[in-house]
Amino acid sequence: MSGIANQPKQIECPEARHMIKNKGGLLLDVRSHEEFSRGSIPGAVNLPLQKIHEGHVYLDKKRPIIVCCVSGNRSAQAQTSLNFLGFDNVHNLGSIRKYLTC
Repeated sequence: MSGIANQPKQIECPEARHMIKNKGGLLLDVRSHEEFSRGSIPGAVNLPLQKIHEGHVYLDKKRPIIVCCVSGNRSAQAQTSLNFLGFDNVHNLGSIRKYLTC
């Protein structure tokens, strides 16, 4: 099997914005603290990918979670990890640039 075939499907910006505005969605930036400090989407919460297994306890499983990063690779990994940890309402936005340009 190809690694690309296993990538979680990404959502588009309008859908992410709708979930955040109308459904209480949380925008979760899984880049490093250093990357996040250099610029982030207003209102986003930073939980680096390498800290997902520790930090997931602070997330609400009932709330939609929209994960993002630079390219979509780490957000796809975060989505898979959160799904494994029992989060069913996780969506992969992919690149933060998608959100900033829509």
